[in-house]
Amino acid sequence: MMRSIEQLIKKPAVPMEGVLHPEFLGVAQTFSRLLRSYKGGAAVCVYHAGECVVDIWGGNRNRAGSPWLRDTMAPSFSTTKGVASTLIHIMVDRGLLDYDARVAEYWPEFGQAGKQEITLRQILAHQSGLYHIRQMIDHADRMLDWDHMVHAIEQTEPVHEPGERTGYHGLTYGFLVGEILQRVTGRDFSELVQEELVEPLGLDGLYVGVPESELHRAAQLIWPGHGALVRFPSLPARLRWLGDVTHAATNGVRELVSLAGFDLDLGSILDGLAPRGISSFDFDGDDSLRVAIPAANGLFTARSLARMYAMLAGGGELDGRRVISTRTVDRAAERQVRAPGLAVLPFDMRWRLGYHAIATTAGIPPSAFGHFGFGGSGGWADPETGLAVAFIVNCGMGTPFGDTRTARISGAALRSARSRERHNEAARERRHEESRPPVGASAA
Repeated sequence: MMRSIEQLIKKPAVPMEGVLHPEFLGVAQTFSRLLRSYKGGAAVCVYHAGECVVDIWGGNRNRAGSPWLRDTMAPSFSTTKGVASTLIHIMVDRGLLDYDARVAEYWPEFGQAGKQEITLRQILAHQSGLYHIRQMIDHADRMLDWDHMVHAIEQTEPVHEPGERTGYHGLTYGFLVGEILQRVTGRDFSELVQEELVEPLGLDGLYVGVPESELHRAAQLIWPGHGALVRFPSLPARLRWLGDVTHAATNGVRELVSLAGFDLDLGSILDGLAPRGISSFDFDGDDSLRVAIPAANGLFTARSLARMYAMLAGGGELDGRRVISTRTVDRAAERQVRAPGLAVLPFDMRWRLGYHAIATTAGIPPSAFGHFGFGGSGGWADPETGLAVAFIVNCGMGTPFGDTRTARISGAALRSARSRERHNEAARERRHEESRPPVGASAA
C-alpha cells in the first residue's frame, strides 16, 4: 500500500516527491531532516522482501536551484565499486572467473613486476598492494584514458607484498576489476553494466560511462565553499596536509594515533587517494562522465542502485529473474581474512569480496554488505532481513565511505524493516490462534 509523500508528510521544509509504504515513514522523516541541512538534493530508494517500499527524492539538482527530478542521476564516487564487484560475481557464477585464480591467467601482461601470484581474491579484498595511484600516473587526468591506466598497472610493482596489508584501492580498484572483466568477456566495461545489470533488472539509470543522450540527467556536484573557489571538495587539500604531516610526524603523534585504535599510515593515504591534479579533476564534467572509471564515476538513480542490491538481498533473484546463484552471493558476502597490516584507511572495513560491512545508526547488521562513496552516496543489501537501501546525493562532505547521512538513512530503513517484521510476525500469530479450534471442541 504505497502512499504519496504529500499524504504522509504535510508541508516538508524542503519540497519532496515520490511514494513510500507507511511502515517506512521513518525513512522519509529522516530524509526530510537531512534535506534541510544541506544545499543540493538527494534521492532514496528502499526494497524489503523484494518489494519497493520507498522511492523519494527532493532538493536541488544543480547550483541554479533546479528541482531534483524523478529521473535525476548523481555522480556516486566509490559507490561505483559495488556495481563493478557485482559484475565480477556474475562472471564467477558463470565459471569465467575463479576467486583464487591468479589474475595473470586472465590478463597475461599483468603478471610482471612482482604481480605474478596476485589472485582475484586479493584484488577484491584490497590486499594486492596496488593502491598507490599517485606513484603510477603523473596526473589525475590520466584516469580518463583506460589504456594508459591499464599499461601503468601492468608496469607497476606492488607497494608491499601482496596479502601483507589491507590497503584500500580507492582509485585503482575499478581499472583492476574492469580490465579483468573485459579480458574474460571481450566486452567493454560500460557495455557489461548495461547488458548484465540494467537490461535483466529493468533499471532506469545505472551508468559507468554515460552516453551523450543521458548526460542531461546528471545532477551537478555542489560542495561547501564560496563560489568558484571550491570546484572539488577539500579532501585533496587535506590529503596534501596529511602527506606533509607524514614527513614531520613524531613518535609521540604516532603513539597517540595508535592509542586511539587506528593503524595510521599517512603516506599511503596520499598515495591511494590523491594523484597529482586531483583537486582540479572535474568528476561531474561531461568528459569525465562519458568514460568508465569503475571505482569512482558511476552515475546512478537511487531506484536503479536499490534494485541491484535488492537482487543481491534476494539471493541473486528479483521479480522472478535470477542474475546470480544464491551460492555465489553467499560467497561474495563472506567476510575475508584480515591482512596483518592496514594502509590508506586506518580502520578495518570488514571486507567482503568487493563490498564492505554496513554501519548504520541502528547498528551493524551482520549479514549486510555493500559500498558507500565519497560525498555521501551508498547502497547495500542484507539477505537476512531482505533489505536493500540506496542513497544518492550531490552535495556535502564526507569520508571515502560516505558520511553520517548514509548511516542515518540506513538506520531508519533497518528500524522500519525490523518493525515491519515484528508486526507481520504478530499478525501471523494472531491468525494461527484464530484458526485453532476452541478448547474442548470435539471433532464432528
